[in-house]
Amino acid sequence: MSAAPKHDEYDVVVIGAGPAGLAAAEMTAGAALSTLLLDENAGPGGQVWRAIDATPLKSEALLGADYWSGKQLVNAARDSGAEIIHRATVWSLDRNLEIGVSVAGGSAFIKAKRVIIATGAQERPFPIPGWTLPGVMTAGAAQTMLKSSGLVPDCPTILAGQGPLLWLLAAQILRLGGRIDRILDTTPRANYIAALAHALAFLTSPYFGKGLAMMREVRAKVRVTSGVTELVAEGEGKLSAVSYATAGGKRETLAAELLLLHQGVVPNVNLAMAAGVEHRWNELQLCWTPVLDALGNSSIPGIAIAGDGAGIGGAQAAVVRGRRAAGDAIKALRPHAKVIDRAAELARAERGRTFLDVLFQPAKQFRIPQGDTIVCRCEEITAKDVLDSVAIGATGPNQLKAYRRTGMGPCQGRLCGLTVTELMAEARGKTPQEIGYYRLRAPVKPIMLSELAGLPKTEEATKAVVRG
Repeated sequence: MSAAPKHDEYDVVVIGAGPAGLAAAEMTAGAALSTLLLDENAGPGGQVWRAIDATPLKSEALLGADYWSGKQLVNAARDSGAEIIHRATVWSLDRNLEIGVSVAGGSAFIKAKRVIIATGAQERPFPIPGWTLPGVMTAGAAQTMLKSSGLVPDCPTILAGQGPLLWLLAAQILRLGGRIDRILDTTPRANYIAALAHALAFLTSPYFGKGLAMMREVRAKVRVTSGVTELVAEGEGKLSAVSYATAGGKRETLAAELLLLHQGVVPNVNLAMAAGVEHRWNELQLCWTPVLDALGNSSIPGIAIAGDGAGIGGAQAAVVRGRRAAGDAIKALRPHAKVIDRAAELARAERGRTFLDVLFQPAKQFRIPQGDTIVCRCEEITAKDVLDSVAIGATGPNQLKAYRRTGMGPCQGRLCGLTVTELMAEARGKTPQEIGYYRLRAPVKPIMLSELAGLPKTEEATKAVVRG
């Protein structure tokens, strides 16, 4: 069981123990700043290095050298003197840098002089017909099971979608002796032409060699169907088949008991948005990203955002962004401290990223569903329901809540927010920026009412709860 924070106030509070958060906490604690690192998972690493302390897969060849490279940073963060608490749910953050955190069934408010949000990325919604059937999972969920428990599919399995994680997961499943019957690649063919303008930077980046080797490894063992333009999960009560069509007109139905979906990752913005950080629609990555300066500082003084939560850049870039945000916090709190300028290091880590963003930009039909396809899984709201609400006056995601309760379930919009924004924008002839996103408030994660009732009955604590 995790212990509650030792103090009520810290110089720096880092939220998230993935690559960016670990790097930031190790630096600020090493500079003699009191540092608290809060993470929701049972151990450090985030999704990239998930279960790095506990995975039963000890052979480097199975998960790859990039996975095990995180061990050094995990150890450095532990040795830095930072206070690290796992299984800690941060459910509130406000402009006064007051943080609501739930640990072991009890909640408390803590204060910080600087906050670094390193909550990373989440998988982009992939709303296709039948995606709510038992037997349909995200690739990220499958990878979590693989890393944490060594579990891989042994039944008829289809991987569908696009992006680096899809190929990485396929390679890892195959190395562990798992079963993959087919990969359905949804990368639009037009994307290959559009990405050519950015190919030189990609060819000279670390991504190229690793990615090419991994795709060759997978293609040698699994049949890959490219140019997929339609995708349907079928079954009565559970998944039994996957139907698809390609740009060339081919149609086929494949028997399947497991469908793993993935079409990239997007920043996990809920906590930052609830705190009031300004965000803008990113036309390249097709998602919301925070408005930040070069060092990761947000529109709220004292709050910085690092890692993929600042915009998708990958693990290496996340580490550098974490260190840049930490360096700025150190300079703010220790004005005479010497901090390394990491601009060139970040540029190297992000080299080739634009190529990947253009190449793996998801097709419109896999982002903006139609008809009876479920959009909001929590409330079982379909695309037609959303459009019907627009027709009778819903102008944006927040107004839609009153009509359909979208975004008001346990996930607080994580699985429907982007879809709702783009669906409503198209229906109203507006841009996603004009349509906007859900107005997020604390608690951004579910907590027990008893925890709120047990908070100190001070005037400030009461105001914090009311603000949520």
